[in-house]
Amino acid sequence: MIDIEKIKQSIPHRYPFLLVDRILEIAETSIVGLKNVTINEPFFQGHFPDEAVMPGVLILESMGQVASMMILNKEEFCGKVIYLTGIDKAKFRKPVFPGDTLITRAEVLRLRGNIGKVKARAFVNDKLVAEAEYSFVVMDKLPSNRWEESSE
Repeated sequence: MIDIEKIKQSIPHRYPFLLVDRILEIAETSIVGLKNVTINEPFFQGHFPDEAVMPGVLILESMGQVASMMILNKEEFCGKVIYLTGIDKAKFRKPVFPGDTLITRAEVLRLRGNIGKVKARAFVNDKLVAEAEYSFVVMDKLPSNRWEESSE
């Protein structure tokens, strides 16, 4: 199991955009992560005030963060960052509500060098709520002055 402090050491996301609370299982090509969905999430103020539903894009983000933990756990990618290059076959099956526990299961479909593809599926109470395939590239962290032009 990987707790939130280790997750924060691995991926750059922070509140309110850190959308994985714990890694339950991790292997070379698969991972299981958990996100407790609470009414205190800031997005529920506007999505939707009278019937709170977790936005689909944030379910996708949560699944992507879990999958990122699997890749960044590999020794050769320690200290690096993942950038998404595509999301394919995204489907939403059921809504996610406050009080739900979102369980993401992800597996590597392909990994060649620093480029790869993973499949992630999210469940609530063992029922599939969302799924997608993510393409990504693993890179060094960008310098803080990345937008400044070189004076050379």
